[in-house]
Amino acid sequence: MTATVAPPAPAEAAASRPAPLGAALLFELAKQLSTWRTRLVLLACWLAPAGFVAVVSQQTPLPADTVFGRWMLSTGWAGALVILGFASSYALPLLTSLVAGDAFAVEDRLGTWRHLVMAVRSPRRIFAAKALAALVVVLVMVLGLAVSGVAGGLLSVGNHPLPGLDGHLLSPADAARTVALAWACALAPTLAYAGVGLLGSVLLGRNPMGLLVPAVLALGLQLVQALPIPVAVRLALPGSALITWRGLFMAPAQTGPLVLGIVVALAWAVVSTGAAYALFVRRDFTDLANDGAGRRTLTGGVLPLAALTAVTVAVVALATPASGSGIDKAKLDANLATSFAHLYRLQTAELHRPAVTEAQLGTSADCDRGGSLGEDVGAGNDWRCVVTWHLPGTTATGSAIYQLDVTADGRYVADGDGPKEVNGYFTVHTVSGDAPNPLWQLDGSVDLLTPSKG
Repeated sequence: MTATVAPPAPAEAAASRPAPLGAALLFELAKQLSTWRTRLVLLACWLAPAGFVAVVSQQTPLPADTVFGRWMLSTGWAGALVILGFASSYALPLLTSLVAGDAFAVEDRLGTWRHLVMAVRSPRRIFAAKALAALVVVLVMVLGLAVSGVAGGLLSVGNHPLPGLDGHLLSPADAARTVALAWACALAPTLAYAGVGLLGSVLLGRNPMGLLVPAVLALGLQLVQALPIPVAVRLALPGSALITWRGLFMAPAQTGPLVLGIVVALAWAVVSTGAAYALFVRRDFTDLANDGAGRRTLTGGVLPLAALTAVTVAVVALATPASGSGIDKAKLDANLATSFAHLYRLQTAELHRPAVTEAQLGTSADCDRGGSLGEDVGAGNDWRCVVTWHLPGTTATGSAIYQLDVTADGRYVADGDGPKEVNGYFTVHTVSGDAPNPLWQLDGSVDLLTPSKG
């Protein structure tokens, strides 16, 4: 006689099935949005940028040390880019810390893992629901920053052309497309920070340091970016796309460093999220004393990201012509001459002088760093450049002097040092009153990936 096991009753089989992912996702979204902290941050993301841009755009002192800051009185599109520059350094890492960095740790603090596991009955679906909910909330916050910055600028200043980083004018339609693309490119490093936040939340449990992992990573990357490191290392860091979006505002656009930065950031997002998933599904939820933290921090969190960094540095070094700092005299000469020619035409239009073309001007620049004592390469605030051009219809040659402060990421600010009627003062006298002098200070950016033009 053989014994047989009766199949489970339909009600028991239904009770053992995992909860639908959609229901788990809605539950996690409800938990995210139920906290006053998340609601307050969401409100700030959708309102604060517009208020900031509207107030600053009406002031005489402008954030000229920020990219596009000096154009906030001229076009509404500049305000959204000032917000993007601020968000790239501070807001985006903090937002991912508050949302993704607390996605799993909150259950450890409240001691609710057993109830959640019993309700969903699948660690995999719990992870997917929490990760997707964090992603949705972060994307809504980033969208709020972008929309609010654009709205504040357009309402307070207007839909006017935007000068690029090489001085060429973008029409309002082109400016709208490029600003939207720049914000879209910032999503890749935001996903990387979010993935690191999920990993920190899984690894460190109720330890408050898990909440700060993305912010600490962003701070460390900013410190590294300020150092004179090789280009291959600079572009292999996950936050490089938060800097290289500036290349979209050059003509032609500097897309090489940006595409590379996006690929690296997405690789970080995949690896960090995958590591968080692998650690989470192996966790013992029956042990109340186990909050996920411990010796796995090194093997499960640090080592995979360190290995990824080594691989990306090697790939960038082998696949690109990048070498050294990527900054040299030939690049600065060509870049500054192009920017000056574009902005000279803008100044000519302000002063209602006869229109000229870049070909007629024949602009050239000669840059030197530290006199004859050093090599003309690398970042520093000791670059001095002399720009010369030819005035149409005459044999005279114009010249202007600029002092350049070149940062390690390829951005430079050229400060006019005379003559006064060209670039020595921050306003010019027009028939309708004083107007900002476009040649007084120039923002520029060199492509670190391209080989030297010398």
